[in-house]
Amino acid sequence: MGGRDEMRAADADRETVAERLRVALNEGRLDLHEYDERLQRAFAARTYGELDALLTDLPPVTPKQRSALEAVPAAGVPVGSPDEPAAGVVRTVTARWLADVWLPYLRVIAVVVTVWAATSLLSGELLYFWPIWVAGPWGAVLAVRTVAGLTRGEPRRAAIERERRPHGRS
Repeated sequence: MGGRDEMRAADADRETVAERLRVALNEGRLDLHEYDERLQRAFAARTYGELDALLTDLPPVTPKQRSALEAVPAAGVPVGSPDEPAAGVVRTVTARWLADVWLPYLRVIAVVVTVWAATSLLSGELLYFWPIWVAGPWGAVLAVRTVAGLTRGEPRRAAIERERRPHGRS
């Protein structure tokens, strides 16, 4: 039977390697191009051996308990362990993803309903509520996307993608 290097890696293992690569990028150990290349290889990796190869030239991370340095969290940002993020961070990531998905819909629906209300008011009678034909189908698609995205971990992937972007763009 093969060793650990031939064993299949899980999504959690790939996420752990991706987080270590992000730390290495922030520390200046990797440039953006190399980080992107390794990150793509991490998410394509099938075995522990393929994942380990991405980290061989990077120093190990010193756990906070053994570090002489004390981490100073940003104001209002809860700190979790590297293995398990704080619940507040997970909630914030999910809330941001949900806002990114639903806010365009809510803005358009607000405009459409405002147009309907204004035309009803100006005509002096309650007109047929046609905005339902915009809100209904689009809302159904977004509801399916939300459920599917939450079950597949899309909020975390979106947060990782936001961190990969240069700071000048959002």
